[in-house]
Amino acid sequence: MGKRHPWARLGDDDLLDLRFCDLGLSLVGTPVAQQVDRLYAELRRRGIARFRPHCWLSNEWFSPDGVPGIAVPFYLAHPRLVRLEKSQMLQAEGASPLQCRRILRHETGHAIDTAYRLHRRKGWREHFGSFAEPYPSHYTPRPGSRKYVVNLPAWYAQAHPAEDFAETFAVWLRPGQRWKSEYRGWPALRKLEYVDALMHEIGEQPPPVRSRKQVEPLSADRRTLREHYRAKRLFYGDEFPDFYDADLRKLFSDDAHFADQPTAASFLRRARKPLRDDVARWTGAHPYTVDQVIRDMIDRCKELKLRLAVPEDEAVKEATLMVCVNTAHFLHTGHHPVAL
Repeated sequence: MGKRHPWARLGDDDLLDLRFCDLGLSLVGTPVAQQVDRLYAELRRRGIARFRPHCWLSNEWFSPDGVPGIAVPFYLAHPRLVRLEKSQMLQAEGASPLQCRRILRHETGHAIDTAYRLHRRKGWREHFGSFAEPYPSHYTPRPGSRKYVVNLPAWYAQAHPAEDFAETFAVWLRPGQRWKSEYRGWPALRKLEYVDALMHEIGEQPPPVRSRKQVEPLSADRRTLREHYRAKRLFYGDEFPDFYDADLRKLFSDDAHFADQPTAASFLRRARKPLRDDVARWTGAHPYTVDQVIRDMIDRCKELKLRLAVPEDEAVKEATLMVCVNTAHFLHTGHHPVAL
């Protein structure tokens, strides 16, 4: 692998100056290719005999309109690029086998919808809504809703009818048919039962749409990785909640009485990673977005010259709650970005 990809030895700064089209990547022989084979086996076991979505490398996960296939992010083709993705975005979506399978099932939902034109059916519209509904740049999830299944983080089924179907299909496709018990009593169960009946209907039929086109393939992308990550960070971090001084002063103070205590900024820097990881896990927000929230807190603490005013163990708990509440407010007031 080192001979084929000499750039694997480069540091991040030099690697970021390379263009996508010059990376020379392939899906063949990669861990994600193994997950695609597993996906095909799941489709076969669930009775879908005539459809297999084709996959190719691009800059992100997506299934394009009109093409029954799946674009896989470039970084999954090489461990060095997974490390770069994590250093730039604090996580690499799909790098773990479990997460990869969840995303592949979701994108297969989009692909099979395209292949069989399922969203044109009256029953599809009755269960999921209008496919033609404008696609939002942000959405407002309702975490307590039982009208939607949960597969990907951030209650992604609530983003759009197309995502609702894809998420429902992903849950249906999981081995073991646990959805029958997991969603008993939920309104979402009716959607799962509809998908179950629909898949039994089309399972032996050849798909009307069979395009093998590759949309935005990596080999045609002349951007540098630096340009890509600059745009991606802007997408996840250009707007985040304001922190009111009163909130910060519950934990920190500029009173001379606390002059010998650690600065609030240094405390938050030490706690940054566990804060970010915990809040991202509980809110479903992208870690980069949470990190921006914490960074904003640190900057404001510097401006106010605040110091720790409570014991550190108490401050960790309260800071976690503060970041969680503000991030959740951010997500639930129409600011959750639609990414996949």
